[in-house]
Amino acid sequence: MPASMTCASPVLCAPAEPAASLGTDAGVHCAAATARAAAVDSRALLQGQKAVAISHNGSVYRLQATKLGKLILTK
Repeated sequence: MPASMTCASPVLCAPAEPAASLGTDAGVHCAAATARAAAVDSRALLQGQKAVAISHNGSVYRLQATKLGKLILTK
């Protein structure tokens, strides 16, 4: 892992930037940067289905699209 990573996970984090270029948000948590970089379109996950099962850390979750276009994730 490069020494300039902003958090422990090289997969989830962007390289660190000089503090001067970060402005007042220099303390932004790594997850916020990850959310911007790792967006996945819901259509790619659902693939035309109303619901899909997602396995995560040994548990199975259900991602469901509602009639109003909202998403529900349940365990």
